[in-house]
Amino acid sequence: MRRLVIYIHGKGGSPEEGDHYKKLFPDSEVIGFDYHSATPWEAKIEFPRFYDLHSKGYDSVILIANSIGAYFSMCALGEKNISEAMFISPIVDMEKLIKDMMTWADIGEEELQERGTIPTGFGETLSWEYLSYVKNNPIEWHIPTSILYGGKDNLTSLLTISKFSKEIGAKLTVMEEGEHWFHTVEQMEFLDNWILDSIGSKNESSIQ
Repeated sequence: MRRLVIYIHGKGGSPEEGDHYKKLFPDSEVIGFDYHSATPWEAKIEFPRFYDLHSKGYDSVILIANSIGAYFSMCALGEKNISEAMFISPIVDMEKLIKDMMTWADIGEEELQERGTIPTGFGETLSWEYLSYVKNNPIEWHIPTSILYGGKDNLTSLLTISKFSKEIGAKLTVMEEGEHWFHTVEQMEFLDNWILDSIGSKNESSIQ
C-alpha cells in the first residue's frame, strides 16, 4: 500500500521540517508543503491544489500540521480523502486568538473595524477582514485526528483545546512541559513517541 505523509509547517517554519518525519514513516513518501497563504481564504485555494497534485497514486494520505498550518488545513482540506490527521499545537479557535491579541494591544472591535488593519507591538497585524471571515466561517472537520498540546502553550488554553478536541472527537495528548513550539530535545522526543504511538494504535485497530 502506497502512503503519502504531508507535513504543513506553522508560521515562521519551513517545509524542510518535514524531513524530520521521514525516519518515523520509513515506508511512506514524506513531503513538506511550502505554502504562501497568509489567510484562510487564500489557503482554501492553495491547499486543495497542492493536495490534488501530490496525492495522486497513493492509497492513503496522512496529514501532519503545526500551529496555524493546522488551522489553514482545517479550513481548506476538510473534504479531502485524508485517512488521519496529526496536529501539533494547532490553532483551533482563531476568533478567540484574534480577540486575545486585541486585548493585549488594547484595541476594541470598533477601532479595528474603522481602521481595517492595525500593527501591534508584538509583531502581529490585526485585521478586521480576517476577524470577520473567521466569525462567518467556523471550522468543520470530520477527519480522524490526534492532537499534541503543550501545557505551556501561550496561544491556546487547555480549556480551548480540550473543548475543540471533544467537539471533533480527536484524541488529545498533553505534554505538561511542552510549549507552543515543540523544539527542545525532550519535546521532540515526546513528539516522536506520540506519533509512533498514534501509528501503532491505528495499526492495532485495523488488525482487530
